[in-house]
Amino acid sequence: MPETFTSATNGPEDDAPFRSRLSFDLDVDICVVGAGLAGLTVALEAARLGASVAVLEGRHVGWNASGHQLGTVMPGYSLPIGDLIERVGIEDARELWAMSKEGADYVRAAATEEAMPGIALSEGALEVSNVDGGETLISRLQTLSGDFETEVEGWQVDRVRDQLGTARYYHGIYFPRAFQIDGRKYVRGLAAQARRAGARIFEDTPVVSIDPSGIRKRIVTPSARLRASHIVLAGNVHLGAPLRRLSETLLPVWRYAAVTEPLGERLAEVIAFRGSVADSDGIDHFRIVDGDRLMWASPETTWDARPGRFGPAIQRRIATVFPRLGKVPIAETFGGAVGVTVHGMPQIGQLRKGLWVASGFGRQGLNTSAMAGQMISRSILLGDDRWKLFSPFELVWAGGATGRVAGHLIGLWGRGHSAAAGALARYREGARARERVREARLAEANRQAGTRPPPAAPRPVRPQPPRPAEPQDSGIPLAASQESEKIPDGSM
Repeated sequence: MPETFTSATNGPEDDAPFRSRLSFDLDVDICVVGAGLAGLTVALEAARLGASVAVLEGRHVGWNASGHQLGTVMPGYSLPIGDLIERVGIEDARELWAMSKEGADYVRAAATEEAMPGIALSEGALEVSNVDGGETLISRLQTLSGDFETEVEGWQVDRVRDQLGTARYYHGIYFPRAFQIDGRKYVRGLAAQARRAGARIFEDTPVVSIDPSGIRKRIVTPSARLRASHIVLAGNVHLGAPLRRLSETLLPVWRYAAVTEPLGERLAEVIAFRGSVADSDGIDHFRIVDGDRLMWASPETTWDARPGRFGPAIQRRIATVFPRLGKVPIAETFGGAVGVTVHGMPQIGQLRKGLWVASGFGRQGLNTSAMAGQMISRSILLGDDRWKLFSPFELVWAGGATGRVAGHLIGLWGRGHSAAAGALARYREGARARERVREARLAEANRQAGTRPPPAAPRPVRPQPPRPAEPQDSGIPLAASQESEKIPDGSM
């Protein structure tokens, strides 16, 4: 299930400052560029292993995508399982999937009420289909539960519609081990834990230049210089001019979301499911927050815009999917940009000796950023080389402005195709229902009339072509009769 970047409402305590601009030269073991989910996980785990760590953030902790996400945590990647197997083979695909499960377990262990008060963890995630595809559902279930040892349940149409009061969705795959948390509290909780472990976080400290050569790499900021044995590039599409080549391997994608006003009991009457819900086409992604409010993510766009512009569109979408809710009042809208890779997998690994990358988490989910942070810290300090499993997914240029236009058009086509397929599926379902009603009425009319349905008309017998007459037996051989018909040539 692809992750969407939105945010639940948060109180003033979520804005507690970490601000401390780097204003003096510093030497550390590891310098992390970017104070998002992946970078903070690297810092936390490296500090726990005894390394000296500095985190440089150009703005503030979790200011973009990491602090504005729906908070769904489950195994897997944006790249479909079948494509993953085709790319790396079944064995490596299994190991990559197992690592994504480890990332989800890491978040669950970290996101406790004791460690992060108000994290509001809730269980379960449901992936629903927009079309009636039972065979596809069975195939996915077999792959997930058999080859990839993931706990899943298949939900039939009736169960999906019982939990979600809409006829828009058909079959579903339920992930009982998936869960949701308050995304902003989680990113700030990671920052607090990293600081307590000894990592130093510097906000309002953009990187001006990086020199990755030599044993001690050099990083220049507007007001100070820093030296480190290892640099971890954990930024997003905003890495800036010094890292332009890396940021250009990511297609910037914006996704906006809205949180409704409290809807009271009518929300529970329509939506009984309390986990997160996403459709298989990546169009709808929503869940209930604060008991009676609906958080809903809109489709993606490759162009930045004011989040408030998407409020009415999300409002209309909710009314379309859940007509019983009608036009719900919108309290807030949010937005964030993520970096999406061309190959659909995160970018994790070592670019050159001492220079590491952890990025490309758009559409990936919280589990992958946790996995990447944990893996890179262990790679640097403990020699864990599992990051090499990501080597087939090299850095690929995302196409610049042309790539953004293409991505926008592909998104429009995908949403249009999904809408058309869904409309056709609902039309066929309605036609079948009308045919069943017609047959039931006819049967009832026949029963009341005391008659039986007329027998089926006999199939017409197709006329057969006349068979050629067989020659009668004259006792003369065929060759002799032919000989007797020869015209004499007058010879003596």
